[in-house]
Amino acid sequence: MGGNSGSALPTIIMFALLFGLMYFMFIRPQAKRRKEAESMQKSLGAGDKVITIGGLYGTVVSTDDESITLEISPGVTARYARQAVGRVTEQVTAPTEHVVDNPVKEDK
Repeated sequence: MGGNSGSALPTIIMFALLFGLMYFMFIRPQAKRRKEAESMQKSLGAGDKVITIGGLYGTVVSTDDESITLEISPGVTARYARQAVGRVTEQVTAPTEHVVDNPVKEDK
């Protein structure tokens, strides 16, 4: 007559599965996005064109550990926290020397 004589094990398993699902759908992707943003912000260098999280377009003039200086118009600069950069639209790479092993000589 005691119809509810089951254990709490199915309930515990259901909560564990729910937590695992939430981890893979919300927590893990957010941590990955945060890590990518931090990596992008650390790799900023002079000449990179960026957009701040407020929508300001600018070119990186200089950087230090905590901030960057953006040129927002010719001759107008502003200092921002690195975390204020939302995305990089154009990244300038350091020029590398191109060494040619066997140069081709042209006939004149």
